[in-house]
Amino acid sequence: MITNPINGKFELLALPYAEDALAPVISAETIQFHHGKHLQAYVNNLNAALPGSPFENMPLEEIVVKSEGGIRNNAGQTLNHNLYFLQFSPSPAKTAPSGLLAAAIDRDFGSFGNFMTEFVQKGVTLFGSGWVWLAADDEGHLQITQEPNAGNPIQHGLHPLLTLDVWEHAYYLDYQNRRADQLKDLSNLIDWTVIENRFLEVLK
Repeated sequence: MITNPINGKFELLALPYAEDALAPVISAETIQFHHGKHLQAYVNNLNAALPGSPFENMPLEEIVVKSEGGIRNNAGQTLNHNLYFLQFSPSPAKTAPSGLLAAAIDRDFGSFGNFMTEFVQKGVTLFGSGWVWLAADDEGHLQITQEPNAGNPIQHGLHPLLTLDVWEHAYYLDYQNRRADQLKDLSNLIDWTVIENRFLEVLK
């Protein structure tokens, strides 16, 4: 996924579902704050920082890789949230991977069940705020990475496929301090068709 600015500015991601569509796992109130306020603030801050910088008019992924400081933080959070919100569906077309992605998961984690257990556990054990990712290298080998704050696997030359947001604003209104419970429940909202398509882009 490459996100280019429009007339020099990035725009807030339009959600492909209604604000209440992912309830009760992600309530409409959480969507309103998480997407409508937090993500909007990252987009606004990024747009304010870009004019006159070397990163003006760059694709979002390129900014994340090449920038530092506040620009990287806001670009990273914009990219991360875009990938996060687009991977969910109230009625996923696929609730488990198939085909080439399923084979890669079996090869690299032993089974889909093993992968999901490790993936959620990496989200539970990431200290403070950040993201846990399923990422692929250029050959399609998979790994799970824990990224603090606004980190994204593309900063390590990897391709992000799937992510869980462990910043408190992602779950606190609905689950309070029960991060583990929300991360497990999110697995029911993942549309594996989206993740498979991201993986196939890596293999092209």
